[in-house]
Amino acid sequence: MARLPIPAIMIAGLAGLTAFKPAAATDYLILAAADCGAAAARVVSETGGQLLSAQPASDGQTCIVTVLVQGDGSERPRKVTVRVPM
Repeated sequence: MARLPIPAIMIAGLAGLTAFKPAAATDYLILAAADCGAAAARVVSETGGQLLSAQPASDGQTCIVTVLVQGDGSERPRKVTVRVPM
């Protein structure tokens, strides 16, 4: 039984990767521009709650932030969702 040496197998495998085209850098810049971190921090500090989620809205200029706010005394915590500018 003939066996190929390991370097030959690696070269053959890498030859198929030359057609692979990585994503353009502009794709990453678009994702970075839609950052809701500051908006989420602002909502958390204003409500005193715990952050559940923060995501950019479809308009690209606002964020939808959801926080869990503790209730007063024996009240259950409530989920609050707000739309804030980025």
